[in-house]
Amino acid sequence: MGIQSTGIGSGLDVNTLITKLMQVESQPLTSLAKKEASYQAKLSAYGTLNGALSSFQSSLSSLSSASTFQSFSATSSDTSILSASATSIAVAGSYNLNITKLAQAQSISTAGQVSSTATIGTGTSTVTFQFGTITGGTSTNGVYSGAAFAQDAAQATGTVTIDNSNNSLQGIRDAINIANMGVNASIVGDGSAAPYHLVLTSAKTGATSSLKVNVTGDAAVGNLLNYDPAGIQNLTEATTAQSAALTINGIAITSSTNNVTGAIGGVSINLNKIGTSTLALAANTAAVQTGVNAFVKAYNDLNSTLAGLTAYNSTTKKGGLLLGDPTTQNVQNQVRKTLATAVNGLGGDLTTLSSIGVSFQKDGSLTVDGNKLQTALTSKFGEVGGLFASIGKASDSLVNVVASSKATQAGAYALDISTLATQGGLTGNTADLTLANTTIAPATSLNVILDGTSAAVTLPAGSYSATQLAALVQSSINGTSAFSAIAAAVTASIDANGHLVLQSSRFGSKSNITLADGTGTPAATLAGTNLAGSSGVDVAGSFNGNTALGDGQFLVGGTGTSSEGLKILVSGGATGNRGTINFSVGYASQLNKMVTDFQGTGGALVGSTSNIDRSLKDIAKQKDVLNNRLFDVEARYRKQFTALDLTLSSLTNTSTYLTQQLSALTGTKSY
Repeated sequence: MGIQSTGIGSGLDVNTLITKLMQVESQPLTSLAKKEASYQAKLSAYGTLNGALSSFQSSLSSLSSASTFQSFSATSSDTSILSASATSIAVAGSYNLNITKLAQAQSISTAGQVSSTATIGTGTSTVTFQFGTITGGTSTNGVYSGAAFAQDAAQATGTVTIDNSNNSLQGIRDAINIANMGVNASIVGDGSAAPYHLVLTSAKTGATSSLKVNVTGDAAVGNLLNYDPAGIQNLTEATTAQSAALTINGIAITSSTNNVTGAIGGVSINLNKIGTSTLALAANTAAVQTGVNAFVKAYNDLNSTLAGLTAYNSTTKKGGLLLGDPTTQNVQNQVRKTLATAVNGLGGDLTTLSSIGVSFQKDGSLTVDGNKLQTALTSKFGEVGGLFASIGKASDSLVNVVASSKATQAGAYALDISTLATQGGLTGNTADLTLANTTIAPATSLNVILDGTSAAVTLPAGSYSATQLAALVQSSINGTSAFSAIAAAVTASIDANGHLVLQSSRFGSKSNITLADGTGTPAATLAGTNLAGSSGVDVAGSFNGNTALGDGQFLVGGTGTSSEGLKILVSGGATGNRGTINFSVGYASQLNKMVTDFQGTGGALVGSTSNIDRSLKDIAKQKDVLNNRLFDVEARYRKQFTALDLTLSSLTNTSTYLTQQLSALTGTKSY
């Protein structure tokens, strides 16, 4: 307040009087401050609980992931010879490997040129690159005699255009590299009078990646680049294409690359050099054991935090900040109840934590029996995942569980397949043997609609046998960027009647092939009048009698059913009863969802802390109102005491005056 000097006239200690009066008036403010401090302490306690739950949830990350229980370690006895990695479908065991050949790529070289920038030819040329296998004959100084070339249908044919913008050695090199079609081009100088050689190297290793180069157009470019191991060879071979050769437990294996896959199920082997090594495959039990121990420690830390927040001290007669708090009790009870309840499991007898050596103590904490845990991991590793993660397992080897959703409920689901998925395809009806000697003219293309995508497919010129033609069509379609960009592909073959058969690599109703003429009229030549193929069929079936949704080979549980979101891959087999799918929502998955629900929007913790925040805001408003009132009260007191002071001062002055007058009268009068 701005009022000063009260009590001067009367001698009253006005400031002390007002201070004491205001202390009485301020008692409600003191009560609000105590209540505010209590709320702040409880809010801090909720923060501690929230942090403990977050730490606990972090410990669940590895155990809630199905991949943790599907990993294998692959250990080589000599990593300089080979290394390996394994996926979930690997089988534990020991394998002896003997590597006798490493895969290598073919490299061919042109004749030496005086200049790398001089013009070669004057017209426009189309250079076509094909990949395949060279068989028979002999090779002398890099030139084949009596050999045959068979195109590899799995590798796409590629073309580049050479014209007056790039018709030099450097231009041709750059055009080939920019095309990125599986051939690497470089220029090497040997120091001779004509030092510059264009060197072409297949981007892939293996015997099936040998090159054949065909030039249509300018003769000078053809004289430089035409290369057919079974015919004209204007380039010489510097390095022969070669596949890797090895034995695994005595069984001969060949591989087009030095990365061998498929020889051992679920294992990728990297070959480094010739030699022998032992490869040991084992389930990655160490990662699971570490995860379980981390989970137990994190739970015990959470349990300790909860005990501290809710404990009652009989000596001090005081309880924890969250003693009796319903939200905290709910968290504590739900976590303990979840861990004490058996899960569905994967069809075995591992359905409780105690079955792997994790058990409760009297104080509510968990302990781990390391020996029992190791025994479970060693003997029943495939089942342990069902204790912790959301994971499924099919009894049929041709059925795999690939995904689930939050809505998928744990349980055993009887699988029935009414229709197996098929691939879309097209079978031509040309007359018998008409494909045996087919000539494709230069600049010929075919319009293809594959799995709903349309594109023009260029066919390299030349004369082909029926088998060669099938390989040519397959590689040309698969090498078209519009199809490769969406992972659409075909396989082509010749059936017993000499007809061209095209089949989409995709399964289901979205799979189909249609042919039409592009430049030239190749469609009828290839397939007769059967230019529109048949669409594939989606798999159809049910889980526990509830119809599921088919998409290609994938079957997904329908909305509103207990199997909602359960997604399986049916890769073959027969229709009818296909066994059981056990789906388990393990402890880590349940607890992870539970903590997310507690902490998420609308969760119990958020609700409780929001209530406290609202109470603190209400207290702040009450304090503002009370402070404003106290300001007014103090002002009123000071105004009243100021008036009293003035009155008393006036009375004092009057009293003094009267006293003085009476004294004067008494002192001058004589009787």
